[in-house]
Amino acid sequence: MSKIKGFFGGNIGRTLLYIVLDAIYIDFSILVGIGMWFDGSIPGGDKVNIPETVWVWYLLIVIIAPVICCIVYGFFKFYNNLWEYAAIEDVFKVIIANTIIFLCLFFIDSVLLSKKQLLILPKRMIFTAGALNIILCVLTRFGGRIVKRCVTYIGHIISHKAGYKRVMIIGAGNAGNDVIKKISKGEKLYEDRIPVIVVDDDKEKNNTTINGVRVVYGTKSIPKLSKIYNIDEIIIAVPTATNIQLRKIIDYCTKTECALKKIQPISDISNDISGGKNSIMDINIADLLSRDEINIDVKNISGYLKHKIVLVTGGGGSIGSELCRQIAKFSPSKLIIFDVYENSAFEIFNELKNKYEETEFIIKIGSIRDESCLEKLFDEFRPASVFHAAAHKHVSLMENCPEEAVKNNVFGTINMARLADKYEVERFVLLSTDKAVNPTNVMGATKRITELIIQSMSVKSKTKFMAVRFGNVLGSNGSVIPIFQKQIENGGPVTVTDPNVVRFFMTIPEAARLVLQAGGIGQSGKIFVLDMGEPVKINDLAKNLIRLSGYVPGKDIDIIYIGLRPGEKLYEELIMSDEKDGLSVTYHDKIFITKPIEYDFDLFKKQLEKLYYVVYEKPSDVLEILHEILPNFKHT
Repeated sequence: MSKIKGFFGGNIGRTLLYIVLDAIYIDFSILVGIGMWFDGSIPGGDKVNIPETVWVWYLLIVIIAPVICCIVYGFFKFYNNLWEYAAIEDVFKVIIANTIIFLCLFFIDSVLLSKKQLLILPKRMIFTAGALNIILCVLTRFGGRIVKRCVTYIGHIISHKAGYKRVMIIGAGNAGNDVIKKISKGEKLYEDRIPVIVVDDDKEKNNTTINGVRVVYGTKSIPKLSKIYNIDEIIIAVPTATNIQLRKIIDYCTKTECALKKIQPISDISNDISGGKNSIMDINIADLLSRDEINIDVKNISGYLKHKIVLVTGGGGSIGSELCRQIAKFSPSKLIIFDVYENSAFEIFNELKNKYEETEFIIKIGSIRDESCLEKLFDEFRPASVFHAAAHKHVSLMENCPEEAVKNNVFGTINMARLADKYEVERFVLLSTDKAVNPTNVMGATKRITELIIQSMSVKSKTKFMAVRFGNVLGSNGSVIPIFQKQIENGGPVTVTDPNVVRFFMTIPEAARLVLQAGGIGQSGKIFVLDMGEPVKINDLAKNLIRLSGYVPGKDIDIIYIGLRPGEKLYEELIMSDEKDGLSVTYHDKIFITKPIEYDFDLFKKQLEKLYYVVYEKPSDVLEILHEILPNFKHT
């Protein structure tokens, strides 16, 4: 039974329908062939041109032909073929199969029946019937698609009035073909769309067609083609594209007034639980980076985490929580999530506790300013590795209350570093920022001081102290992307400080992986820097986000320029001039180690004592002491 099912197809009802139709069609084709050859007369009419012997012949063939047809079609897998996905090759199979069928009938007629002197028909009549049967077979299998294609062409004419989205597909490969098929079938994610044009950078595909849709060469022509064809939506169907390739395409697309979607990347398909292969999705924030996302091989260097006790301060924040996710993958014995804000800490705790059963997850609520709280924490758990992500990071807020930035960022870090040394922590990794380089704001100045604290501790401690310096993190709490997205949701306007301001960007997972990488390399006293490619213009980022949300900048959503806020500068730097001479590359070509700048740490200690006094006794002098500690602090 299973062999029969495999031969004739899995859907028995559909298979039987095809068999019956094929039997009717082949008998009908032969009958029409006879009628055409004998001027259409039938026995018993006024003018009988078809001899009685022909009908005897036909009564024999009408039984034999369907049997042969069924066997040959079954051999060619016509009864378990999904004809809605059939290609031009399947048409050739239909022609070959019918040629075999009518050659068999020709053999039966010529060799077997002619011996009984039953044959009086010209052989050419059989091949006339064969041609007709091919047409009927093709119409049976492809008729629905032909009708749909006609409807699609008509839809091009009426689509603007009928409410359909006129779609341009980028990519004339398998993914583009699948998109067109799914639109034609009206699948859920693709409904209310009309495929109008396909654009590809392969010159050989120029002026070809995919399922009746014309292919045009050159993604550079996307803006012009979108106007010519009145495109409403662009779907990027290049799932194997690198981020650089995707960014180039997005740059062309954002010069149009079209909504923009993309096909799910191949790397994400295994994690997809809803859309399946080649499902369309919104453009991701990371797609706006002008480089490929950096994937760091943490497995080979994260043995320091496995079966160890790990502490993450600020563990409920954007980067801290992602650090917890990444660390949990390497099975630490305990992961302590330390945060002053209990709600965010509780969220990441709930997310991880049932997912990683080998690890014990612990929440501790407290402030890094509270040395006695930290003392109890270190004494109870004695962590092997500490990732220090807790900090005040909002530039404009810290300008309004510099003493609070110093209390938390500077002296909170001192508390953490002293206890890490006292309790012989193996590794201590500080999260720093590009704003610490030639700082112009209080937040950046405090983070530069924390880098100096780490450097000074590394000289005298057995603990490996290191810092990781990176730029803006896409999508982190309070960062520019969520602010823009919220403004767009509310209908605008989108506020940009200055049309010329630029920033380095990285994703939250990249930031977390770099931190783990630094801990694995473990060179004490060093600052690790990520090569983040070219900086991104915030103004362009705002315009692109508006376009990717389906709106037109300046038309649907306005952009207003509010001026640089106190402490902000037009561009950020990742490395100070004194660090460049000794800059070295790690075994990963995207991670650099800066040369530590020589510093008088005895003087630094006295300056910190003075800063501590001023913060609590005379906060109005905080900026003066920060300038004293950091001569390159150019407060704006």
